[in-house]
Amino acid sequence: MAVSAVVNNGKIEETQSESSVKKAASKTGMDKDAFLQLLVAQMKYQDPLEPTSNTEYISQYATFSQVEQMQNMAATMELTRASSMVGKLVAVETTDKSGDVKQLQGMVQYVTYENGKAYVSIEGNLYSADDVTAVIDETYQTAFDLAVSFVTALDQLPRVERLTIADKESVDALQKAFNAMTAYQQSFISDEYIEKLQKYVAKMAELVEMDESNNGDTDTDTDTDGTEGEGDTEPTEPTE
Repeated sequence: MAVSAVVNNGKIEETQSESSVKKAASKTGMDKDAFLQLLVAQMKYQDPLEPTSNTEYISQYATFSQVEQMQNMAATMELTRASSMVGKLVAVETTDKSGDVKQLQGMVQYVTYENGKAYVSIEGNLYSADDVTAVIDETYQTAFDLAVSFVTALDQLPRVERLTIADKESVDALQKAFNAMTAYQQSFISDEYIEKLQKYVAKMAELVEMDESNNGDTDTDTDTDGTEGEGDTEPTEPTE
């Protein structure tokens, strides 16, 4: 299994993929081969004066068969579990040699099985299936991403009391984006931010009304002046 490494300032930096693969490879439990070696060693070095009875060998062989079946079953279950992740968005958590915990998310492209361990491929890198901490529903992730984008955009607006008519486009876009969300997507936004949006919308409505009122007063004054100018002109009497 090929594992890439990153060189930073002349030093090899362990990637998340490398950390995951190394940790999985280091988990060498008591497999059937080790059990068989112990059985052979027991037969080889047994006391010739008190040899192990055939009954004990049969019992140990039966135990060996059970261990093999359990391992095969565990391997099948692990591969089935990993295979079910193909095409799905997953969260992976790895720990490097310094003890730092790192997390990532990505779509599982394929699954490989080597040396009794299942590995998932994410963006071309392999990670132990044991490091997959969650399979994320796309509907959930979409709603979560929308909520994060909405909250970030809302926080970028000036405070309500400093809002100006120049911010109308931004406020209208946020209101439109919120109204376009489903009820499930809106549930990811806290009541605090929903109330905040309502305050921005109400404040902007006031600013728009004031702006229209001011523009209307200007037009009225212009029309009034023109009317009064015409009224001051005295009509001339026709000459005989």
